[in-house]
Amino acid sequence: MSSSWGERFRISIFGGSHTEAIGVNIEGLPPGEPLDWEQLLAQMARRAPGQDPTSTTRKEADQPRVLCGLLDGVTTGAPLCAIIENTNQRSKDYSQLKTLPRPGHADYTAQVKYGGYQDVRGGGHFSGRLTAPLVFAGAVARQLLARRGVTVGAHVRKIAGYKGEDRPFDPVGLSPALLERLSGEYFPVIDPAVRQGMRGAIEEARMAQNSAGGLVECAILGLPAGMGDPMFGGAENRIASLVFGIPAVKGLSFGAGFRVAEMLGSENNDPFYMDEAGQIKTRTNHAGGILGGITSGMPLIFSAAFKPTPSISREQDTVDLQAGTNAKLRVTGRHDPCIVPRAAVALEAAACIAAVELLAQSGKL
Repeated sequence: MSSSWGERFRISIFGGSHTEAIGVNIEGLPPGEPLDWEQLLAQMARRAPGQDPTSTTRKEADQPRVLCGLLDGVTTGAPLCAIIENTNQRSKDYSQLKTLPRPGHADYTAQVKYGGYQDVRGGGHFSGRLTAPLVFAGAVARQLLARRGVTVGAHVRKIAGYKGEDRPFDPVGLSPALLERLSGEYFPVIDPAVRQGMRGAIEEARMAQNSAGGLVECAILGLPAGMGDPMFGGAENRIASLVFGIPAVKGLSFGAGFRVAEMLGSENNDPFYMDEAGQIKTRTNHAGGILGGITSGMPLIFSAAFKPTPSISREQDTVDLQAGTNAKLRVTGRHDPCIVPRAAVALEAAACIAAVELLAQSGKL
């Protein structure tokens, strides 16, 4: 079971939803980097459960404890390891899942692969709880990026059941101030007027014993041109491999994404021009800031589609793995009616980690 990512800036995530603790080991941190603990905790709080009707009622403080790699608030250059204690588990809610796998969840596939030895409590190592150490690593990476002029932010673009949507990022005129504002919010949206409607759609799904999916748009500003490699080492590849490690991500697109299938070359191509400062830019940004796997210097913009939470309280069809028969399942426990608002910070964390890896690969860290 591999839960490590990266070459120069490497993270390894460990633990499970109901284990004593979860955590992350970070390798490749430069020595002498001060870490602002309040900023780290602010990012952890954005992901923490139980603070909003749109999330699970499970409450966790999500207070990380650094075991090594940090001395007097400054990185030592050694691996930085942090743990987050699990303090509010109700494991009895999951006792039936080895026999009755949840539709849409990894219960069945994990049973096949690990032969029943997997930890089913709260989803074990497949749980969205593991995004907490990911967010911690992303919060560390975010501070490294800020000192190098790189800003990351995301917003909830769509929620299933809500007819409207948040307005998209300006692909050529995106401001760092907007990203900084979004990266400090729990339910980040560009237009605050849409938030209430989105909350209403989530509540409607919850009352119907259901759940809702959604779309999150993320941007990275300040990455210089020339980072990444063609073919298999491209900027898209590195970001995608990390983003798909976030549970519930089912789709990913860069720039105009799937809309390029409806365009002609003259529409999709981003014309180059020289700005007043002598910098090469493009008048449009359908490429999302990446050409041939290499950053162009334009805003790097991508979107991720999150599926609805598979653990819903209405009755569903499943199978009894022990009896070999069809069966019914009603999931108990505490689950998010929509993980999208909390997923935004996880997507930002993935973007921050990938951006640091790109800087390190280019010798700019």
